[in-house]
Amino acid sequence: MGVDGVSVEYLSAGANRQTSVADWSRTGLLAYGADVNIALWCPAVHPPRGVERILSGHKETVKAVVFLPEVAEDDCSYIVSGSDDKTLIFWKSTANHHNFEAVHTICEHTAPVNCVTAFRVPGEKAKWIVATGAADATVKIWSFHNDQLELLQSIKTSPKFFPLTLSLSIIDSDVLILAAAGTRETVQILTADLNASSINFLVQATLAGHEGWVRSLNFTNETEEAGSDLLLASASQDKYIRIWRIHQGKELPALAASGSDPLSCAFLPGKSPSNKAHRLQTAGKDFSVTFEALLLGHEDWIYSAKWKSHTDGKLQLLSTSADNSLSIWEADPASGIWVSMARLGEISREKGATTATGSTGGFWTGLWSPTGDSVACLGRTGSWRRWEYDSSADAWKPCVAITGHTKAVTGITWAKSGDYLLSTSSDQTSRLHTRWAAPDAGTWHEMSRPQIHGYDLNCIDSLGDSQFVSGADEKLMRVFSEPKAVATLLKKLAGFGGENVEDMPDAANMPVLGLSNKAIDTVEDDQEVLPVDDRDREAMDPASVVKKSYLEIDHPPFEETLSRHTLWPEAEKLYGHGYEISCLAASHDGKLIASACKASSTNHAVIRLFETEKWTEIRPPLVAHSLTATRLRFSGDDNYLLSVGRDRQWAVFARNTNEAAKYQLLQSNPKGHSRMILDAAWAPTESPLFATAGRDKQVRIWASQKTEAGKLQFTQTAAMPCAGSVTSVDFLPSVVKGKLVLAVGTEAGRVSICSVNEDGSAITELPSESELSLPKAVLQLAWRPVSHNGKPDYTLAVAGEDSSLRLFSFNESYL
Repeated sequence: MGVDGVSVEYLSAGANRQTSVADWSRTGLLAYGADVNIALWCPAVHPPRGVERILSGHKETVKAVVFLPEVAEDDCSYIVSGSDDKTLIFWKSTANHHNFEAVHTICEHTAPVNCVTAFRVPGEKAKWIVATGAADATVKIWSFHNDQLELLQSIKTSPKFFPLTLSLSIIDSDVLILAAAGTRETVQILTADLNASSINFLVQATLAGHEGWVRSLNFTNETEEAGSDLLLASASQDKYIRIWRIHQGKELPALAASGSDPLSCAFLPGKSPSNKAHRLQTAGKDFSVTFEALLLGHEDWIYSAKWKSHTDGKLQLLSTSADNSLSIWEADPASGIWVSMARLGEISREKGATTATGSTGGFWTGLWSPTGDSVACLGRTGSWRRWEYDSSADAWKPCVAITGHTKAVTGITWAKSGDYLLSTSSDQTSRLHTRWAAPDAGTWHEMSRPQIHGYDLNCIDSLGDSQFVSGADEKLMRVFSEPKAVATLLKKLAGFGGENVEDMPDAANMPVLGLSNKAIDTVEDDQEVLPVDDRDREAMDPASVVKKSYLEIDHPPFEETLSRHTLWPEAEKLYGHGYEISCLAASHDGKLIASACKASSTNHAVIRLFETEKWTEIRPPLVAHSLTATRLRFSGDDNYLLSVGRDRQWAVFARNTNEAAKYQLLQSNPKGHSRMILDAAWAPTESPLFATAGRDKQVRIWASQKTEAGKLQFTQTAAMPCAGSVTSVDFLPSVVKGKLVLAVGTEAGRVSICSVNEDGSAITELPSESELSLPKAVLQLAWRPVSHNGKPDYTLAVAGEDSSLRLFSFNESYL
């Protein structure tokens, strides 16, 4: 429970697709860059939980995250992060290893920071050497000791390249060795004398052989014995991994000295892996670098290669590739040839697998757990996948990992029952989140991905407990119905729904060249799937065929299941608008949908109404605005429809009692705010009352009273100035202790809770909580329907421009 009754219920954020974006610490904490944030996750906890905390400090996309190497007696943990905003941030946490605070923010680089590596100086307490590489074609070397940071050296790459990967290690206890590579086909080896008065790295060797950019470098000692050789793995876009040996002494290692080729050249016609020995000299000592092995097997760019720490004496290498696989390599004890011991991921080469279903784009980074018995990798969709080694079965078993949006979360809506939350985003997906009701779980997870689209999604609303409507950067809205496979899954995992499943379609998938999810039947596990005919526009992607066993699971679905087998079939398309859909709202009884599109004239700024029985438009459309309408809201009893827009006005339409589905303009206020109005919300009161929020940094309360003619009239009864533009507001759907509760979100990312008198006469802000702040704008707020399960539930969903979705729970004492 947070301070004074605010607790974080659920945090969801997808990872940035970068090779250096994540690290897994010795204490079992995995940190990764998520938009401008760093998300912290404990993969091994049971039951599986989502993101533990989100650290905000950077202004642009985080590209590199690394933990400073720890030892058992450390009482602090450190993270170093680099971002597109050209800064490095050093984060420190004490006793509680999740409470990181920024201790240094440095802007020495003049371009985005791409990679960071760190090495702990042996024998010294809490001293590290850190190397950072950026798109300004420099590598900078830092010393970090007792929380003090010092820039030791700035190295311009020559010949010029942009560093994409760095790795630091030590040989013979006092020679630092740095490998650097990036937008060239070579790897540079630099060394420095650790005992010299000033650390000064010099380029000692340039390793040739790769034929594409080098994406990942990683050092390890061959054995744990003193004086062991150092091995360097380099992974490249040329689809190969090369292993290099760094050996001390003038004598070359046996294999290189005999001139034997580690892989006989049978694999590469006309090319022998270069076996030239590179000689280095530092601090009066001699070393050699020789080519050791070429690892073949991936079919596309290789993004990362990581050595396992010496937990069981086995030397293993983990690689991830754009071919959607992750390989674990080991040297054959007899021949010394490196072979792939395990291949995880999607190895199927099914023709026609589309990017929409997450089947191309590959795995961007792979990490070993501190104990070496688990691996995690990051896929194209920004979601994590994780496997654990089961020694009894000698197999790698998939485990529940975490998912999240990778771009701004543009819309959220609760199911009418409050059972689940739907979110939609500029990453072109809609997702369903709910609580896993397993006896020992009670944690929130993404359980279905109903819509994967070709356009950025802007808005979403629930039409009932098994249907929703969404609007995107296209001129139509799409209505989706829950399939049987998902309903059964939710009943099993979350304990709700599952009624009327007989009438539901089995499942859905998407044609290879289409945007519409089609209803399909699930197939038996042994049924043959026919290959795709490229000329058939309606052809189904065989990778997305849903077999019955896919969703018969007792845990939240893994990413491959989510992205392929939990789509909802499309029930309807609603046409009528001339431009991209800007906002929509469904009436509380689910019988009407109101929508608006981007507009610069009165003709296009109309509000269109659709009835949901026959899915026809009710004409004529409602006219009030001259520019884009930014928000539409039905009142709790559906008697009124409120619209606000960029033309600074609000309008209230009243339902015509004679014809249930018709609305007429009741009142409009062309000067509702002095700048554009961005959001509005109805209060749960007997006499209608609503709040509006705008770019003029104001939240205004409008209460109604009847005129002499018996007509309802709204007037402003209170206003609250805010520190910045107000982008979102939402009323808690019930009165608490005689007061209305209003959540307010700003462009600066602040969420505040306000108390409003029932008659709208006064509005006061409650004490603020640090948890309730985002680094970018709050795009939407949505309180959960209160009567959920019969007991009051004060849960607020927050959609952030920083691609995060957050759920906060409030105690009644706080409100």
